[in-house]
Amino acid sequence: MPRDHINEMTAFLTVARERSFTRAAAELGVTPSALSHTVRGLEERLGLRLLSRTTRNVATTDAGERLLRRVGPLLEQVSAELDLITSLREKPAGSLRITCTDAAIELVFRPKLAEFLRKYPDIHVELSMDYAFVDIVSERFDAGVRIGESVEKDMCATRIGPDWRFCVIGSPDYFDRCPAPVMPRELGNHNCINMRMTTAGGNLRWEFREPKGREIALRVSGQTTFSNSMLVLGAAIDGIGLGYVPYDLAKPYIEAGKLMEVLSDWSLECEGPYLYYPSRRLHSPAFAAFVEAMRYRS
Repeated sequence: MPRDHINEMTAFLTVARERSFTRAAAELGVTPSALSHTVRGLEERLGLRLLSRTTRNVATTDAGERLLRRVGPLLEQVSAELDLITSLREKPAGSLRITCTDAAIELVFRPKLAEFLRKYPDIHVELSMDYAFVDIVSERFDAGVRIGESVEKDMCATRIGPDWRFCVIGSPDYFDRCPAPVMPRELGNHNCINMRMTTAGGNLRWEFREPKGREIALRVSGQTTFSNSMLVLGAAIDGIGLGYVPYDLAKPYIEAGKLMEVLSDWSLECEGPYLYYPSRRLHSPAFAAFVEAMRYRS
């Protein structure tokens, strides 16, 4: 296949997946107008309209959708095979895309990433923060992070962190204004900081374990709602209200006296984080090195 035909296909597939000329152009390192010209050239050569364009959206036509589904995986396979060839080099090389939460970035990847990147200077890592259950295959991620109980059964999974304990925290200033709760049901009297969960279509429930062992889950209310744990943590430090986050995320601020933990006798542990990835995909040496570096060793 001539190189210009490959370039046209790459341009079309990127636009089709991103559903945006602007985002696709940024990914490919070209201007949106140049990208549009390339895709239009492919459409003219095929005599088919592949993309339906409006001022706000880009969508595939029937022909474009068929091309995306049939040709996209083939080019991905070629890319994967080229990545495998890098095993002939002294050190692995390539780009890795991981979808994960901010808590996973802070608690799992950040402590290990600097050393990993120094050891493998030819590997590039993109960490995309998202709380949704992303389809890593269709979104072209190499892997994602979930707690053990939510990993899909057709995926490989590697443990990358210990069990997480969730805690309720507030600032000393907040507790000067409001007495600390001693039982979860007293949270109704407090300004609680909610976190929106796109996967559940609502706010994160605060889960506890009674001293007798029964688990309970509560919906809390307050003036603020955020989209990730680090924002909840920051709001709690600022004295806005009570937050509910993994304990290890709050631990440095508790030890520094900026936060206080309450309801510790009711705190709940959950299975720790796993790196999950398709079992049927050929993995590059760069990805194998990343998995091994991030693997949890108790």
